[in-house]
Order: sequence, then structure tokens, then C-alpha cells
Amino acid sequence: MASDDIAQLADALSKTHVGDGELSYKGLGLKLDNAESVEELVREIEQYQGLRALRLEGNTFGVEAARAIAKALESKDLLQRCYWSDMFTGRLRSEIPTALRSLGSALMSAGARLTELDLSDNAFGPDGVKGIEQLLKSPSCHTLRELRLNNCGMGIGGGKILAEALINCHRQSSAHGSQFKLRVFIAGRNRLENEGASALAKAFQLMGSLEEVHMPQNGINHTGVMALASAMRHNPELRVLNFNDNTFTKRGTLAMVQALRYLRNVQVINFGDCLVRSEGAIALAAVLREGLPILREVNLSFGEITEAAALVVAQAVMDKPYMEKVDLNGNCLGEEGCEALRETMENMDKVDMLASLSDDEGEPDDEDDEDDEDDEVSDDSNEDNEDDEEIVKENGVSRKDKSPAKLHSPAEITSFLSCPSVEELLRLGEMRTNLMQQIDVSDPHEAADVLLKIASLYNEEPETKTAVLETIDDVLKNLLCGSDIQSYCFLSTLLVMMGLLKGEGKIKKVSLVPGQLLCLEHAVQQHYFSQHHALLLNNFMSKNSDALKSCSAARERLSSALEKRCHDQH
Repeated sequence: MASDDIAQLADALSKTHVGDGELSYKGLGLKLDNAESVEELVREIEQYQGLRALRLEGNTFGVEAARAIAKALESKDLLQRCYWSDMFTGRLRSEIPTALRSLGSALMSAGARLTELDLSDNAFGPDGVKGIEQLLKSPSCHTLRELRLNNCGMGIGGGKILAEALINCHRQSSAHGSQFKLRVFIAGRNRLENEGASALAKAFQLMGSLEEVHMPQNGINHTGVMALASAMRHNPELRVLNFNDNTFTKRGTLAMVQALRYLRNVQVINFGDCLVRSEGAIALAAVLREGLPILREVNLSFGEITEAAALVVAQAVMDKPYMEKVDLNGNCLGEEGCEALRETMENMDKVDMLASLSDDEGEPDDEDDEDDEDDEVSDDSNEDNEDDEEIVKENGVSRKDKSPAKLHSPAEITSFLSCPSVEELLRLGEMRTNLMQQIDVSDPHEAADVLLKIASLYNEEPETKTAVLETIDDVLKNLLCGSDIQSYCFLSTLLVMMGLLKGEGKIKKVSLVPGQLLCLEHAVQQHYFSQHHALLLNNFMSKNSDALKSCSAARERLSSALEKRCHDQH
């Protein structure tokens, strides 16, 4: 090493922070290729008694330099925190695993018990994960609480290797009586995609100890999101969920909503740039209303959410005492929608928590509402419905609600449901009260379809009117008195079928008749139709819609009833 380089290194080392058990060479920009180049650094490590934290980030280390440092670490059994991000700039990718193995082996030899390991911003790919695989499986990581692997290019293969290592660590630690309890996991920008995410989900579910999960920008769509969501519900101490810039769509969002029902300690939700869309936003609003008592921040930016759905979200945070920030920027509100959202927040005295709306995309074009499918795949619509049904079941609707009696439906009820008519409804008589038992309340599509069919029979003839409204009451009492998530999923599906909300998948819109709106006018005045349900429906009704043009008089009556219900103080 040239004398001027040695002088530069000595000068840099003299500026390192040494104290409180930490030795830091952070951000010195040193290029250290061989053992000679790190002699001073190694000497400082060797002479530092009680070394608990070592910062090497912001320098670049060759294989021989890493081996020399590793040799010095073999006696550092008190080392707990390794801040080793951005350590290999300009190095051959093939060098990195070898360097990492040397450092990992030294920690294992020393008997170190790590609590933090940060290897972010090292573009080591799947082979780099192999370089830390043995370390992660070893007793040195049984005590690990924070693992940071942001922007490492792990890919699907690296994600799978990492997941298996974490699972192995958990099993081995449990066998030794010191269970692995990872709290913070950070792995953004790693191209994990569905397979890598699903593999990690298995590890997360097994651990059950996570408090923060950050996995933004990983190319994960609904399949991987659903796997992660299932794992999240098994981690009851979760405080931060950051999945920014992945692709949820409706199915992924519903799965995350399911998980959030089980999580009472969540403080930060970042689903920004995740294509949550309006149906997903409504489902999230339901869980905001129903749970998450200490939530501080929710990010639903850049999600193709329209004005009405954004207002549902805003109204759902009204009673959150710790709420600090609601980010709905970059959605499809339009200028009037942005103003309406600000006004709503201001009326709740919460306008300060609303993030900037400067990047709003404007109202969507009407033609965009036609036959929109999930972006990532073109799946069969039946699969969509099955997934949604399963998710809603998990959201507080027990399987017994899919009544076994349905398998043995009376012929009269079966006949009516297959082809509803006034004559069939009247013929049911008192059997109408059993009608709800034949409807699967966990399937919002079936429930909304049956409701609209019954409501279409409405007319002013007294006997028919009474029969229809009594049946509507029985159906809606069951659908709206369960969990908020069940009721909001039903209402959003109803809105899609009525043509008032853009939906995903192939949900057939109905041709509305006045009787359907008049039945809803009756329903919103009943005790089972809560004020927040009325607010949700009114947000969409208040927007002009071609779907309601043919029912202008009935629409006015329903709108009037909704306005009154929304402002009802009782």
C-alpha cells in the first residue's frame, strides 16, 4: 500500500467514532483491497475491549481485506450489532459471497450473539444470500432482532434461501431453548416476486414475533400478498406494515384487511402505490372503523381510488385518537373531489393530518369503467369470487353461516331464488322469514344479487309492498349487523352491481328499476342501517351517474333519505 494511501487511512481512522461499545468507520469512502490496506483498522478492532457494534458501511472491501477483518473478529464474543451496508461497491459479484462467508464464520467462531444485522445496499443477488446462509442458521443469530437486507437484488432464489435459513434458525433456537424472535425485517427492492414473498411468508408465520415488516418495491402481486397477509395475522405485535409499490388489487387488499382484524398494535400502514383501488379502500375503511385502535398513519396514495371511496376512508378515521397522517395523494379524485376530501377532514377538525393532494390524477374517464380486470393476470372470474368469498369468511363470518339447511332448501324457496317473481314471493308466506338462511352471507356477490332481485319485485300494491319490504328487512338485518368488513364488502359489491362503483373482475351490472331504489330508501330509515353505512352509500349516490338516470324520481327519494340519515344524531 502506498505511503500516501496509508496516511489517508490513518487520517480517516482518526476521525472514527469510538465509544459506547461502538467502533465506526461509517461513510469514509475507503477502498480497501487487501490485508495490508486494513492493518490499522484491524488493530483498532483487536484492541477495542467490549466491542458491541461495528460500523463498516460506506466503504468497499475486497476478499483479502474482509478476511483480515474477520480474523480480528474471532475474539469479539460481545459483538451484537453489525452495520455492514454498502460494503462492496465496485467489487465483482463473485467476490461478495466469499467475503461474507469469512465475516460470518468469524462471528460464529467468536460465539457472538447478534441482535442487529444490516447488509442493505449490497447488490449480492442470490449468491450473496448463500454467503450469509450459515450465519443465519447458527446460534449467533438465535438472538437476532433486526435484519436489514434492503436493495440487495436477492431475487426469487435468494428469497427462498433466506426463508429456509430463517425457518432453520427458528427450529434450532427452539430446540436450544432460546426461541428466535425477529422483530424487524427489511427487504425492499429485492425482486422477490410472488415465489420469494410466499417462501418468506412461511418463515414469518412460524416466527410470530415481527413488529415491523418493510418489503416495498418487490414485484409482488395478489398471490404473494395473500400469502404475506396470512402470515401477518400470526404476528400480533406488528406495529409497521410497509408494502409500498407492490400490486395488491382487490384480492390482495381483502387479504390484508383480513389480517388487520387480528392486529391491534399496528401504528403505520403503507399500502401506497399498491393499486388498492376503490373496492379495496372501502374494505380498508371497514377495518379502520372496526379495529386498529392506536393507528397513527395510513398511506393509500397512488392507488386509483376515486373521490367517493376516499371519503369513506376519511370518515373511517374520524374516531382514531392517535391518527397523525392520512395520505391519499396521487389518486383519482379530481379537483372537486380533492376539495370535498379537504372539507370532510376540516369538518372533523382533522385537516392537518391530510397529506398533500398535489399529485392527484384527476377523475377517471367513463370508458375506464368498462370490464376492468386485474392488471397482473387474466384470471377466471369464478376464481375471483371464490377468493373473495374465502377472505370474507375469514373476516368474522363463520362457516356455519353457510347454513347446512341450504343443502336441503324447501322446494318453494329454491324455486323463488332461481326465478324470483311476485307470485312466488307471496306463495312463500311465513317461509319468507327462512329465506335468509338460504343465502350465503359470506358471499357478497350472492347476497347483493338476491337483494336486488327481491327489490326489483317492489310495487305499490299493499300486499306485494309489505312482502317485499319485510323480506328486504330480513335480508339486510343479517347482512349489515355482522362485522363492518362483511357489511362493507356487501355494500361495495352492491354498488358495483348498481353501476355506482368501478369494480374488478366480471361482476355483471344490473339494469336498475325504481323499486330497487325505493327498497333502499325504506332500508336506510331502519335501525339496522347504521349512519356509517348511510355515509358510505351517500358518497356514491351523491355523484351523478348514468346508472340512475332511468330512476330519477326514486333516486331523489333515496338521496333525501340518505341525507337525513347521514345527519341523524340518534
